[in-house]
Amino acid sequence: MGLLLSFNGGFMLIAALVSGIYDDGVTLDITLAAIITLLLGVLAMFYTRGHDKEVKRKEGYIIVTLGWIVMSASGILPYIFSGAIPSITNAFFETISGYTTTGASILNDIESLPRGILFWRSLTHWIGGMGIIVLAIAILPLLGIGGMQLFSAEAPGPNADKLHPRITDTAKRLWLIYFGYTAAETLLLSVAGMSFFDALNHSMATLSTGGFSTKNASLAYWNNRPLIQYIVIFFMFLAGSNFVLSYLFSGQC
Repeated sequence: MGLLLSFNGGFMLIAALVSGIYDDGVTLDITLAAIITLLLGVLAMFYTRGHDKEVKRKEGYIIVTLGWIVMSASGILPYIFSGAIPSITNAFFETISGYTTTGASILNDIESLPRGILFWRSLTHWIGGMGIIVLAIAILPLLGIGGMQLFSAEAPGPNADKLHPRITDTAKRLWLIYFGYTAAETLLLSVAGMSFFDALNHSMATLSTGGFSTKNASLAYWNNRPLIQYIVIFFMFLAGSNFVLSYLFSGQC
């Protein structure tokens, strides 16, 4: 849990950086949320450093369940501190919708939100798209913990294909593919006519198959640019397929 909180706080710092670049007035609020989340994560890791690190299947399921709850509970802080979503209930709904890539929203006027908050909203999508636990598995060797039990508990299907005998290498390679697709779509959407900020946010929403947008009309805002629609359709197809196939295809090229 401490590890996940630390990563969540790190991602909040990225959102704070974006907020600072665009000078949207909520940089300090997001930074405060990041610092609190990081401190909680570091303290949790510090006070449990001497405990048994063996993770079996039962512990794997518990960690996955608590991991989603802890990430969602901490993910509301940027919304609350900035005042973008003052209601804890609404902020919790929006955060869970992001991490689970559901895409449902309680917001009526998305375009009125500060850019740092819009970026954090899309980032929750992107983190949840590959899977919070898969992210943790990639760096579990730092703690001397095996990740296969977590991977099995997180996998949505009846079995979890591995690209590499070591599960941590599998997680790293999956994230590399995920990041590569996001970067490629961001570049193509920028060339097609989106601003870089909009392109990055919509790429994160596309690859997570979630759907959060920076515009009230969503992609319909760019109906006069059909190339944008085609690019999104293509990457939605890639995102909806098994990333193991993407890895095997890349190996043949």
